[in-house]
Amino acid sequence: MKTVILAGGFGTRIAEFTQMIPKPMVTIGEKPILWHIMKSYASKGFNEFVVALGYKAEVVKEYFLNYSSINSDFTVNMNNGDLIFHNSTTLDWKVTLVDTGLHTMTGGRLKRLEGYLTDGPFMATYGDGVSNVDMREVLRFHRSHGKMVTVSTVRPSARFGELEIQGDRVVSFAEKPQTSQGWINGGYFVMEPEFIQLIKDDETILEREPLETAALRGELMAFRHEGFWQCMDTVRDREYLEQLYLQKSETWLV
Repeated sequence: MKTVILAGGFGTRIAEFTQMIPKPMVTIGEKPILWHIMKSYASKGFNEFVVALGYKAEVVKEYFLNYSSINSDFTVNMNNGDLIFHNSTTLDWKVTLVDTGLHTMTGGRLKRLEGYLTDGPFMATYGDGVSNVDMREVLRFHRSHGKMVTVSTVRPSARFGELEIQGDRVVSFAEKPQTSQGWINGGYFVMEPEFIQLIKDDETILEREPLETAALRGELMAFRHEGFWQCMDTVRDREYLEQLYLQKSETWLV
């Protein structure tokens, strides 16, 4: 089963990094967050990817094209160009990289991938967030209900400490707890190919007309994920994920 990763946005809220590289290539530890996302899927047996590129697409293409040489020691014969890799780091992944346009919206990017997604249901997520959601369970849930789309819903950590107050007295203090107020779109979708027909053109935002229409038709189901989930919208988010990595608390790989 193929996994689509939407990785073409400008990443303006993390411009300290994205002036030179696209947001999915911002590193956590020594690897781009895009690599971490793909590794989490591959750890569950899903290792075929279609990546929708846009802003600085060439950076992502060069990374995967040169992955072996970047991540291995090698000897090059300067006479004929032959390469011998030492301590080679290989991955059992198949990665298709598609330039879906600089200004294309999220729905439009998926629409442009339609020709690659004709062989049954596929997974999809964003290129800027990690989670320990078990996509095997999401897929089982999707198959059980028979609807067009499954979205993993999450309750993210609150930005500030949460206080419960009675009168003037604080009776409970929780530092940045997971919010208990409602669910949000966490990405990590499973979609049937016919869903793409709900996308009009490059200007279509995935989270608006297509998913709203699917919901109105009763074709959008929610897989509630109570575990770890973290997007990387800001430098602060990136620093938090970096801290988890350095502490070897990579909870998105659990």
